[in-house]
Amino acid sequence: MRVLVLGGTRFIGRAIVDELLDAGHEALVVHRGETEPAGLALTPHLHTDREGRAHRRGQLEKFGPEAMIDCRAMTRTDATAALAAIPRDLRQVVLSSMDVYRAFGSLLAGVETDPLPLDETSPVRTERFPYRGQVEGREEYEKLDVEEEYLRRRATVCRLPMVYGDHDYQCREEFILRRVRAGRRAIPVGPASFLWSRGYVREIARGVRLSLESEGAIGEVINLCEATTSSIGLWATQILRAAGSSAELVRAPEELLPEDLQLTKNQSQHVLIVPDKARQLLGWVHADPEQTVRTSVQWHLANSPEGASDDFSADDRALEAAERA
Repeated sequence: MRVLVLGGTRFIGRAIVDELLDAGHEALVVHRGETEPAGLALTPHLHTDREGRAHRRGQLEKFGPEAMIDCRAMTRTDATAALAAIPRDLRQVVLSSMDVYRAFGSLLAGVETDPLPLDETSPVRTERFPYRGQVEGREEYEKLDVEEEYLRRRATVCRLPMVYGDHDYQCREEFILRRVRAGRRAIPVGPASFLWSRGYVREIARGVRLSLESEGAIGEVINLCEATTSSIGLWATQILRAAGSSAELVRAPEELLPEDLQLTKNQSQHVLIVPDKARQLLGWVHADPEQTVRTSVQWHLANSPEGASDDFSADDRALEAAERA
């Protein structure tokens, strides 16, 4: 197919473009031109923002698209602007997030509301805009609004978990790798029993591509995530092992944990998802997480993020308190 990819230059989007091209599809990457790092796949790009896409319809139609994947719709306005610029009969896939589930809102609120595991029929949040007043630049972010707009056009909605892997600008594994690089021998943690479904970026991209190709996925909501989920503590251990580190995870007082280790604190609500529908509808079976964590860790060790802090004074205070306890 000839596929428009909205976004497609950062992390999940670039992995999706690679996956499409490897599978024999053509791709036109449509983005603002603000993020175009080295190493992107060789495929045409069209630079325009969402508001300008309706005015670039002629150029879009010249490509002759048969499908579209929207990697960057964060608000209702994003979704409506994208849909206004494309023919109504295009096959459509949009990336959403598991933060639409009520359980995620409960996690943010520090309460427990939902039994596990969660699937596509589990309750979604009733309150909108989960990051308003919490995360700068995300005042209007709401994937539930995005899903509503796309489902009206019988798009496939792919709900994604915490995604890790090469080119991850959120640096999900840095809570451990920052300390590995510094040669730390002990890392203070909380109970680290929290369960949060994850997915390796290349496996997620393959699931999105299969969603695009499947007639049975039209108009469906599909969870893409690993079928088994390690606790945050076991994941940290896997990261250490993959990095060749013998650092010890030391139980420390939660109130003294550094900001980037808050994920190891006790959580009232887990966010544990099952991908049964993706397996049954798409035949999507992902690689072994032990292997994908190893691959991801090796990439991040070879591509250290800029500006990482070398201040471990909060670690030392937490470890000293753990030793006194």
